[in-house]
Amino acid sequence: MQAAVPLLLDGAASSLRRRAIVVDGGVNKLLRQQYIKAAAAGFSSTAAMDDGKASPPAAGGVAERIMPHLLNIYGSRATARDFEIYAPNATFEDPLMRAHGVQQIKSSFYALPKVFGESKIVEYTIQENPTGPGKAEILIDNKQHYKVFGKPVELTTLIRLQVEDGKVVSHQDWWDKKPLKNRDTVVGRMAEVTRRGAMLLTHALMGFGKDPPSHS
Repeated sequence: MQAAVPLLLDGAASSLRRRAIVVDGGVNKLLRQQYIKAAAAGFSSTAAMDDGKASPPAAGGVAERIMPHLLNIYGSRATARDFEIYAPNATFEDPLMRAHGVQQIKSSFYALPKVFGESKIVEYTIQENPTGPGKAEILIDNKQHYKVFGKPVELTTLIRLQVEDGKVVSHQDWWDKKPLKNRDTVVGRMAEVTRRGAMLLTHALMGFGKDPPSHS
């Protein structure tokens, strides 16, 4: 069943390959400029991955505790403990999937090494904004690296985390920093159905979020 995952999720790989064109050329220069601007505003921190390891964010707030787990999750090296950053009914959304609950979120990320030769966050800045008692929004301006059929692909994304009482309740990944489709529109509703279908298929193929032996 695991051997079927790359074929059934080929649409995800193809989408990332197409985005290699978008991030080619002068975008890396623009990224560097954006990171400098983000670091100058509010509470922020900058880190770069080196051989699979990241410099920790500056001290302060929930982001410092969450970020190491998020790097493991995106780096295809997550353990069950990394997913403890999520509340039981947390949601995860990107342009390809919409997950409800921790088990579906696990399936989303445990599928990464089945589809991609490499996956990791290579650069990021963090801004943490309190939104109420025990609540915060964490914005992670980042660049992600994937290897699709041996070809490197770089994505610039904005990860938006809503945190309540120290747990992530909402995790959105905006590719190219573009907001997800509005569910109140016809196009948005169609995209929602497609993303939920992709998620349910992935969830079934990945054993309904079961932790693999090497990830327990």
